[in-house]
Amino acid sequence: MKRNGIIKSRFSKWTTVIMTLTLLVGLLSACTGGNDPSEAETRVLRIGVLYGGSDNEPYFRQQYTDMFEFQYPNIEFEIVGAVNYDSQRFTQTSEPGKPADQPDPYEEMKKLMTGQNPVDVVVIDYNLLRRFTQDNLLKPLDPLISQDKFDITDYVPTVIEGIKAAGDNSIYALTPTFTSSALYYNKKIFADMNIEPPTDKMSWSDVFAKARQVANGEGEDRTFGFSFNRWSSDGFNDVQTYTTALQLRTWDDKGEKMLVNSDQWAEVFDTVSGLYKEKIVPDQEFISKMYEKINAEGGVDPFYGDLFAQGKIAMMIGESYYVNELKKFSDNAASIKDFTMVDWDVVTVPTHPTNVDSGGNITLSQLMAINTNAQNADDAWEFIKFSNSKEWAKLKSRSNYELVARKEYLKPVAGMEYNIDAFTMLKPLPPTSVNEEEIYREKPGIWEARQIGYELFQKVLEGTMDTKAALAEWETRGNAILAGQSEMGGDGGIGIPRPMDDVATDAVTKEEVVETVE
Repeated sequence: MKRNGIIKSRFSKWTTVIMTLTLLVGLLSACTGGNDPSEAETRVLRIGVLYGGSDNEPYFRQQYTDMFEFQYPNIEFEIVGAVNYDSQRFTQTSEPGKPADQPDPYEEMKKLMTGQNPVDVVVIDYNLLRRFTQDNLLKPLDPLISQDKFDITDYVPTVIEGIKAAGDNSIYALTPTFTSSALYYNKKIFADMNIEPPTDKMSWSDVFAKARQVANGEGEDRTFGFSFNRWSSDGFNDVQTYTTALQLRTWDDKGEKMLVNSDQWAEVFDTVSGLYKEKIVPDQEFISKMYEKINAEGGVDPFYGDLFAQGKIAMMIGESYYVNELKKFSDNAASIKDFTMVDWDVVTVPTHPTNVDSGGNITLSQLMAINTNAQNADDAWEFIKFSNSKEWAKLKSRSNYELVARKEYLKPVAGMEYNIDAFTMLKPLPPTSVNEEEIYREKPGIWEARQIGYELFQKVLEGTMDTKAALAEWETRGNAILAGQSEMGGDGGIGIPRPMDDVATDAVTKEEVVETVE
C-alpha cells in the first residue's frame, strides 16, 4: 500500500472535520441507495492490504474507511497487512552481512485469503492482479455490477481496460484512483521552428526523429529535443526506461539466464547512446556546468534541476502529478528572476508499433477486490461500490496527486487547459513476468547482474567498446552471477525496502539535487 504523503492529525481540526462529514451524510446516502443500517447488528469487514504497519493503517483508514464507517456505524473494519513493515524493519538476521529474508507479498496475502479467518476485501497492485485471478482467489465483479446496475461506463480506458486485460476481459477489481504519465512538450519551441508538435500514440522512433529536428544551440544555450524523465540521468537509467516500454527482459523467468545479447537490446543501446552523443538529451556534463554557473553567481535553483520548466527541453516524459509542479511555477513566475513560464501541453507517451494502445508508467495501486472465501461478501461489495462511486470521485477529484478514475470528475488542475486525455487513453503495459518480484526476493544479489550493464553502457557512451561486444560481455558475466558467482565476493543482498510513494521519492530526489548544488 502506498503512503501518499505525510499523515497529519491535529486535535484542533476535529470539529471542522465532524461538521464537514455531517454535511456529507446526504451525499453519501446517494452512494448506497439511501439504506439505513444504523439499527442493524454490528458486523466486521476485514480488509487485507499488501503492506501493513503502524503508519500505513491510519493512512488507509483516513483515505478509505473513515467516511464509510461514519455512514455505516454498524460496520467495524479490521485492516490486516500481508507483510508487516514494522516487524521486518526491526528483525535482526542471525548472520552478520546476510540479507534479511524477504517475504513474498503474494504468498502472504494468499494466506490471509485462505486461512481460518479470511479477509473479505483485498487491496492489491496491478502487477499481482493476474496471479490472483488465475489462482481463482477473487470473486468476479461483473455479476454484481450488473445486478446493482452499478454504472462504470465513465471509467477512463486506462483503468477499466487495464483491469479487464488482467482478468481475461472480466472485472475482478476496481480502483477509484490512478496515476499515469504523458509526453510533455514545449509549444513555443515547435511553433518558433515551424515544426509540427507531437501527437497522441506516436511511436518511439517518430518521437526521437522529432527530437532531432528541434534540438539546437550550443553550450549553456543548448535546447535539447527530449528527456526520458524530469531529472538528470546517467544514460543507463534511460536504457532501463526504454527497455521497460519495449517490454524487453534482462533475464529469463527463473533468473538463470541473461537475455540481453539480442538485436533488440543492441537497438536500445545504439539508440540511447546516439541520443547522448548527438546531445539530443541532456547529460551530466551539462547539468554540472549549469550548477557551476549558478553557484558562481551566488544563486539557487528553484527548479531542482527541472530543465523542462526552464524551457531547455522540447519534449519530456513526466508523471500526471507533474502538472501540479507546473502550476506552482506558473503561480510564482513573477517571483523567479529571469523566468518566463513555459507554454506546454501533453500527448500520450510514445508507444510501440505492435501495441499502440498500451504504454506509459501507469499505476493502479489501490485495486479493491473481493476474496472468493470472504465471510462478509455483501459488505465487501458495498464498500467497493462506495469507494468507487461517482459521489466519492467527486470529493476526491480535488486531490493534487492521484487522478480519479471516473471521467466525469477528471478535470484539468485549477482551470488550466491541457490535453488531459493523454493520461487516460493508454492501457497499462502487461507485466513482462509474474515472477520478477520472486526472483529479486530469492536472489537478492541479482542486482549485481544489472549493474554490469551500467558499467558496460558507460564504455559504449565513451566510445571505448562497441555495442555488440558490450552485450556479449554482459551476457557472460551476468550468467556467472545468476549462477551464484558474485564479482563482489558476497551475496550483495539488501534488506526489505520500505514501500514509498512517488511523491516521497520525488522529495528525496529533490533533496539530493539541492545537496549537490550546495
